[in-house]
Amino acid sequence: MHSVKLVAWSFIGIRSNKGYRDDLAKVNPLHVVLVGIVGALLLVVGLISLAKWVVGS
Repeated sequence: MHSVKLVAWSFIGIRSNKGYRDDLAKVNPLHVVLVGIVGALLLVVGLISLAKWVVGS
């Protein structure tokens, strides 16, 4: 769950440096990479679906 929170904050881009360092001490880098890839894929699929829905309306 820490990895998901860390990646979500990274996508938004508003994390304090202290909070970022604290989160990095608690997570496995492999988990962060995997969660980041899944999050990016979900974002892309969501945007494509939204665009198709808007153009189809």
